[in-house]
Amino acid sequence: MFENAFMEAASKLHPAVPVLLYIPLTLGLLGWGLYGGRTTVGMSVLFIPLGLLTWILMEYGIHRYFFHWEGKGPFTQRVHEIAHGYHHKYPDDAQRLVMPLIVTIPLSSLIGGLLWLVGRPAQMLPYFIGIVWGYVAYDTLHWATHHRTPRTAWGKALRAHHMAHHFATPDRNFGISNMWMDMLMGSGGRRRKLAGKEASGQGAPPREGSGAKT
Repeated sequence: MFENAFMEAASKLHPAVPVLLYIPLTLGLLGWGLYGGRTTVGMSVLFIPLGLLTWILMEYGIHRYFFHWEGKGPFTQRVHEIAHGYHHKYPDDAQRLVMPLIVTIPLSSLIGGLLWLVGRPAQMLPYFIGIVWGYVAYDTLHWATHHRTPRTAWGKALRAHHMAHHFATPDRNFGISNMWMDMLMGSGGRRRKLAGKEASGQGAPPREGSGAKT
């Protein structure tokens, strides 16, 4: 994806890294906040779910309005190619199914810093943790929809929803860790029959090079 060796390496990440890095860090941060009296259990019970909900809104908005925005010039089209276009061309590249640290570390630091400047750590600390947990869940589910066979009805439905976005309706089905956002925003779409099979998440979908719109 890059001619620069550092950028090429930095754009790849093992899917376990977000869990192994951010979950211990945020648990430590939560413990620091609770034991230091900076936040409380009650505030955590309230604001962590609000942070999770905020991430779901962010996930949908980023995917629909940034990742799928190509612009009209070569610069914006190159940004689209790096941010998301490559993933649609090579959806089975296991090393580029989660956001690289070169993106998530600055972005999480910026969000965390801005929330800290609000000056209400009792609320903002668990709120930030909820956002990070939402991101980790999103990245893990995104990887799983591409590289794991779902065993539950929910998993099969989520995989069918996302595979439809890749191979049938790339202008719909923007929710990745959830499907209800597409229902709420009116951007859901059923996957048409392909090779005589319904999009149930079972069987191999056609490759992107076979004429499917990206």
